[in-house]
Order: sequence, then C-alpha cells, then structure tokens
Amino acid sequence: MSQALQNLLNLLNLEKLEEGLFRGQSEDLGLRQVFGGQVVGQALYAAKQTVPAERIIHSFHSYFLRPGDSQKAIIYDVETLRDGNSFSARRVSAIQNGQPIFYMTASFQAPESGYEHQNSMPSVPGPETLPSETDIAHQLAEFIPEKAREKFLAEKPLEMRPVKFHNPLQGHVDEPVRQVWFRANGPMPADPGIHQYLLGYASDFNFLPVALQPHGKGFLEPGMQIATIDHSMWFHRPFDLNQWLLYSVESTSASGARGFVRGQFYTQDGTLVASTVQEGVMRLRS
Repeated sequence: MSQALQNLLNLLNLEKLEEGLFRGQSEDLGLRQVFGGQVVGQALYAAKQTVPAERIIHSFHSYFLRPGDSQKAIIYDVETLRDGNSFSARRVSAIQNGQPIFYMTASFQAPESGYEHQNSMPSVPGPETLPSETDIAHQLAEFIPEKAREKFLAEKPLEMRPVKFHNPLQGHVDEPVRQVWFRANGPMPADPGIHQYLLGYASDFNFLPVALQPHGKGFLEPGMQIATIDHSMWFHRPFDLNQWLLYSVESTSASGARGFVRGQFYTQDGTLVASTVQEGVMRLRS
C-alpha cells in the first residue's frame, strides 16, 4: 500500500469519543478549505459505526453549509432516525467551532435480492493506454503556481487516468462531459465498508468543474469560485477499488450561478456500481 493511501485510510478512520460521537482530522489539498469528499467519507464512516454490521450504505443526501477549516478537527454527531426490519436511517452533523458545516442523511439496508437492470457504460478507451493525472501534472509543473505545486506533484492515494485531460489552471470550451478511470494506489483492505467510504471521498473529484467546460473555464483560474451546495450518492452493487472504475460525469444545466452535475461509476466489465448528483456555486469574481 502506498503511504498516500495509508494516510487517507487513517484519515477516514475516526476517533470514537462516545456513542454516536466521533472526531476526525483534516487534510490540506491546497484548496484553502476542507475537501468536500473528505467530509463525505468521514461522515459515512461515522454513520456506519452505529448500524448493524450486515447493513450497508445504499444512499446518502448531504448539504455543505459552511467552508471547513483544514487546520482543525471535525466532530461528527450521529443521530439514529430509525432501525426497521430492512433499513436503518442516520443523520450526521459535521461540526467545527461549535457550528455545523455539513449535514448528511444516510440509509443502510440488509442484503436482499430483487429485480435487476442498468444502463450501458459509455464506450471509452481503457485505462491501460492513458497517462495518470500525476504524470500530466509533472509534465506541466512549470505552469503550476508555486504555492500549489507540491500538492499537485505529490503521491496520490488514488490513481486517476482521465480519458481527456481538462486543465484546471486554464480551461477551454468543451462539451459538459468527462470520464476518468481510477483505482486505489495500492492494495485495499477487504472490508467493503472501507471501499464505500473511499468511493464517497473520490466522488467529489472531477465533478462540479464539468459544469464549467461549456464556458471555457478551469476551476483554479484566477477569480473563479466553485463550492458544493449539495451532494447525493446511491450505491447499487458491490465493487472493489483494487480494480479500475470509470467515473462518467455530465452537466445537464447551469443557471443562477449554480452548476448541476451527475455521474455514474462503472467497473471495467460495464457493471454500474454507483451514481452521484451534485449542485454547486459557480462564480467568476472580478
């Protein structure tokens, strides 16, 4: 396992303070505030600790209320909403400085069989032929602002290989579609819950910036502000982050200084394993 992946798994493994109350640390990705995917992954971990072991997350809906401070710990307060015969519902509050920065409502289900269907995976090149985002960053190192260069060039916990590279520092006009292959950067533990926390973390990468593509903007361009408002996710089928997954994202709307995106995760054999939806603020400040 790479050190970067081990560090991330440690980050997603929260300290239990008492029943339903957990504390997590933060990482600084050079974004000035806590990365939203980190809060999602940690909240999923906290909620899972309070439900029966056989029940697995099948969906969550969340709101980001305030920017999080990456230099401070986050407290996760889990409220039990219901434990039924098949489903368990939890509400998680993420708190910093005595104020909520994030809310999540999550639903867990006991294993059950039923009807099956899914849509088809887009036809795209496989990951074996594509360079990683880290390789691309090293090629463009001289153009990365010095204060962010170390973060961009550092070893990553997830190996990401975009089907088509979109430069966050200098956008270009393109259709609002993006596909990225990714997998864990090293062997993952067998626990399927850990794979789900990590997929929740990964779901916030390469997401809202897709809504900027028709407008020719990169999310790290000067004056550009983007921030998640809400983020939802559905887990359809088991998956293994030791293997490649395709994250296929499209933006179907932007209006009122908000962008809307939706995504789907597929295994290499075309199995749909999860879906995501997000809306966020997109502003160009003068």
